[in-house]
Amino acid sequence: MSRIGKIPVKVPGGVKVTFQNDEMFVEGPKGKLKQKYHPVISFEDKGSEIVVSRQNEEKQTKAFHGLYRNLLNNMVTGVSTGFSRALVVSGVGYRAEVQGKLLAMSLGYSNDIYVAVPDGLSVVVDQGGKITVSGIDKQRVGEFAAQIRKLRGPEPYKGKGIRYDNEIIRRKVGKSGVK
Repeated sequence: MSRIGKIPVKVPGGVKVTFQNDEMFVEGPKGKLKQKYHPVISFEDKGSEIVVSRQNEEKQTKAFHGLYRNLLNNMVTGVSTGFSRALVVSGVGYRAEVQGKLLAMSLGYSNDIYVAVPDGLSVVVDQGGKITVSGIDKQRVGEFAAQIRKLRGPEPYKGKGIRYDNEIIRRKVGKSGVK
């Protein structure tokens, strides 16, 4: 049996989960999410938790079992507490600021870069050059954070660029002078 799939999903108070027409709907204090699922997976509501089960023992079905259990868990977590991803902008003259629904960044290129913030996500920039992307959908938060990081990835010599808050950049030694 799937190790992830057999763990029941805890549903906190204030979160409502429904299943119909091969779609799961999760509604909570922060918003609503929906996700299609494969019909070989079934969900059983047991009050404050949901048990995910599968119809057969095929390899693909076992993979779906763990996948849809985790997707449901992420949806429940998203509508109750939300997700956030922090990025750090480091480098001389590198900065970021939010202008309405745009994230404006100066990253050492000849022109500033403007990125539209997608609906359902919020971006906050503090004085220390820390960008925080938050929202209820884990996949969209991670994807947008990855797009921002891709604009100027961290370089290994001076550490300039955009990196995740918990990311460790392995620094390289520069050229040594020849006498």
